[in-house]
Amino acid sequence: MNDASLPSAPLAGVRVLDLSRVLAGPWCTQTLADLGADVVKIERPMRDGAGGDDTRGWGPPFLRDRHGHDTAESAYYLGANRNKRSVTVDIAQPAGQALIRRMAEQSDVFVENFKVGDMARYGLDSASLLALNPRLVYCSITGFGQTGPYRDRAGYDYAVQGMGGLMSVTGPSRQEIADDAPGGGPQKVGVAVADLFTGMYATTAILAALRHRDVTGQGQAIDMALLDTQVAMLANLGANYLATGVAPQRAGNAHQNIVPYQVFEVSDGHMILAVGNDGQFARFCAVASRTELAADPRFARNADRVRNRAVLVPMLAEIMRRRCKSDWLESLEAAKVPCGPINDLAEVFADPQVQARGMTVTSPHPLADDLRLVASPMKLSKTPVQYRRPPPLLGEHTDEVLKEMGLTAEDVASLRASGVV
Repeated sequence: MNDASLPSAPLAGVRVLDLSRVLAGPWCTQTLADLGADVVKIERPMRDGAGGDDTRGWGPPFLRDRHGHDTAESAYYLGANRNKRSVTVDIAQPAGQALIRRMAEQSDVFVENFKVGDMARYGLDSASLLALNPRLVYCSITGFGQTGPYRDRAGYDYAVQGMGGLMSVTGPSRQEIADDAPGGGPQKVGVAVADLFTGMYATTAILAALRHRDVTGQGQAIDMALLDTQVAMLANLGANYLATGVAPQRAGNAHQNIVPYQVFEVSDGHMILAVGNDGQFARFCAVASRTELAADPRFARNADRVRNRAVLVPMLAEIMRRRCKSDWLESLEAAKVPCGPINDLAEVFADPQVQARGMTVTSPHPLADDLRLVASPMKLSKTPVQYRRPPPLLGEHTDEVLKEMGLTAEDVASLRASGVV
């Protein structure tokens, strides 16, 4: 996978020292790795059956070996750690801390997601490492940030989705299902969006800091928090509240500011109708043979449709139920009206558009012939994403990386004998 004929990657030559675990940090560093950075993932050595990134054991499902048996590599871990090298270091030991400091001196970026204060106890906080390497970009990812009354709390995606308001606007409306009925009440999003968005914001902040470093020669500290990111992600709903003082409520599969923009039942299932402007609404009405709705002053403009949602949506629901999904999709797509099916994941990866865009990648793995992963969505014309390495085994590259740092085989053997690596 290390083909010298591949074009230069945009982050080639950037060394990232990654002390993060679980999802937000690893998602950030995987993105940097996909863009060519040399990401060295620091993990706990195996002790008494435990070690490494916690997510290695977050299964099933696990990767299956060549004989069809489960390995110790969970699908969760595999999905956020490609293109990295794994080195085991016990940072609780002074010799391990010294090793990390030595590695930080040779790195461009340092990423960690320990609780506030943990890195300072180890002498690995931003002030200490920036004193050693003033060009270092040091990114801390925590639940609530380095300041504020919640700074010492552990932060998890699920809790932050609740605290940050996302769950208050996710789930069926009270008119659809009462809060105390099965399926009612606030709901979390199906994937860990607070973690993932924090990882992506961290990536952007790191790239900005690297740009600043390249111009000025100065590194800096980045303070990323899941709660901050979740609040920022409220986007238009946050703006709605700040503009009016009225907290948006759950709207189910509908949109707070656009109508019709929701799931509708059709004769053989459900589909999405996502009308984004008045012209699209007029074209929908033509496809539905109800052109009078587009001319009705209650519905002609989106603002009117939002105000008269309770009148319009039941009318559209009755219209949509009269035809099957394939009929609607074909007719609406021909009329350039945004719409779509609701696919399960098997249908997603079988979709011809998903396949044409190369959204899966297959690579060899030390434990399996073929490892399939979701590909990066970034399509760069001059410096495309490269899949150089599968997600590493625990400590797979310890000897390799320490040798690159100048340690001898005897040095590494001594560190291993003392439990440091």
